[in-house]
Amino acid sequence: MAEAASGGSRGPVDADRVPPELQAHVVAYLSSPQEPVPAKSSATVVLLREGPTGPEAYLLRRHRQMAFAAGMYAFPGGTVDPRDFDTAVAWAGPTPEQWADRLACTPAEARALVCAATRETFEESGVLLAGSTVATVVADPTGDDWEQDRGALVERRLAFSDFLLRRGLVLRTDLLAAWAHWITPEFEPRRYDTRFFLAAMPVGQRTRDVSGEADHVTWMRPSDALAGVEAGQMEMLPPTSVTLRELSAYTRVDAAIAAAERREITAILPGVERVDGELYFVDMFGPRR
Repeated sequence: MAEAASGGSRGPVDADRVPPELQAHVVAYLSSPQEPVPAKSSATVVLLREGPTGPEAYLLRRHRQMAFAAGMYAFPGGTVDPRDFDTAVAWAGPTPEQWADRLACTPAEARALVCAATRETFEESGVLLAGSTVATVVADPTGDDWEQDRGALVERRLAFSDFLLRRGLVLRTDLLAAWAHWITPEFEPRRYDTRFFLAAMPVGQRTRDVSGEADHVTWMRPSDALAGVEAGQMEMLPPTSVTLRELSAYTRVDAAIAAAERREITAILPGVERVDGELYFVDMFGPRR
């Protein structure tokens, strides 16, 4: 008989087993459930580009020393900074109110999530979804002056709004497409309430291995990344692997972006069940659409 870490499970999330490094947390939680740690508001962006044989996604492997998801492949992203709520940002695309409707949150929270998504993408990949006008994108955000600003953002010495303002840049929120909403399982000591976005690589820009949180970066077709997981060569948490499975259905980047606009986004809070001695993640809020 299965034991659930949370009530009302619907079955394994694509049969994803709990990674060995997380199992101690699971066993402790199943033995003596405690009040879950509050989940921090976060955003992550799946950067996509057209590869020789189909869309490719940008992945970072997190350092083994990281406190959360150590050694796991993930997309660029991170927690919302209080300054991401700053309203002094030149804004193109859907309004915060429209984003709030899409993300099921308040306009203030939506603004912060979109800013965090864009900021973290620049911090962790060097890709900047902003331009000098509502119809342009920065062609080449590299060079010493850009790197100094990127470093200041990472160290929180510079607010993203101030960075955009002093460079005369407009935040291109229309280049983002909401994809999913995942909440870290209740047994985890560090928890995140994360909105997933898609974005096509801007023409002329390139990713750079700049993240201090990663020891390896790569572009891979979603199906190849999943094959790496299946072969035991790569590790990733369910939100990453499920997103890649979903994206593997698309043969063009623009088709995936268009599909994002039609998706019904429902928050997914994985729990854990023990089945025949094995620990599996389970989707507590039903199937993804």
